Amino acid sequence: MIPLNHPRSKSLLAREKIIEGYRGGLVCDSGLIAQGRGEAFDYLIGERTRSPARKAIKAAAAALLLAKHPVISVNGNDAALAAEDMGKLAKELNCPVEVNLFYRTQGRVERIAAHLKKAGVKEVLGVYPDARIPELNSERRKVSSNGIYSADCVLIPLEDGDRCEALVKMGKRTIAIDLNPMSRTARMAHITIVDELTRAVPLLTEEVRKFKGRNAAYLKSVLSRYDNRKVLGDMRKLINL
Repeated sequence: MIPLNHPRSKSLLAREKIIEGYRGGLVCDSGLIAQGRGEAFDYLIGERTRSPARKAIKAAAAALLLAKHPVISVNGNDAALAAEDMGKLAKELNCPVEVNLFYRTQGRVERIAAHLKKAGVKEVLGVYPDARIPELNSERRKVSSNGIYSADCVLIPLEDGDRCEALVKMGKRTIAIDLNPMSRTARMAHITIVDELTRAVPLLTEEVRKFKGRNAAYLKSVLSRYDNRKVLGDMRKLINL
């Protein structure tokens, strides 16, 4: 039992969720390593949402609301850590959630899809993919034709750089959630939220709710003022303090 007054209780609880996800077949072996790497970067940013990340969250909310066909991409770690939060965001955007895995097995995809539905996600795609991302050779190339393949904006939390780059080449606006501001994903994405997943997604959902009453001109102005390179640079400066 982790005491709630422990100074790092939130991080330890997230770690337990990943372990439970691994035992339940949602998270693969390498997902445990990825969680540890993310925790290390979270230490460096002070384990809190910093100002540059909040700027990225506002831009991400504007981009998702402007999109005609937004899609939320989810892997095993995402599902283990934030399935309910993903469901709430998808509900606000009225968009599907698609399972997309690097270490893909049919059984694992089905377990993740079931876990997402149990958490309240209404539309889960990716269980039986019928399209392919060009120039991508990993299992992540397998997508749904009415999901990621036809999306104009894709939220890609905890992503690998190869697919991020491939999605950008397809002309899709990409929004990453990545604790490493120096990763290829962070640098390739149009908008990068450098923050921990379970902090970032609720904040993004809240921002989407706030922006829903705004017109397209306002949302476009938010996007036009956003500079992802500057945001990443500011996050690197914070790490170096």
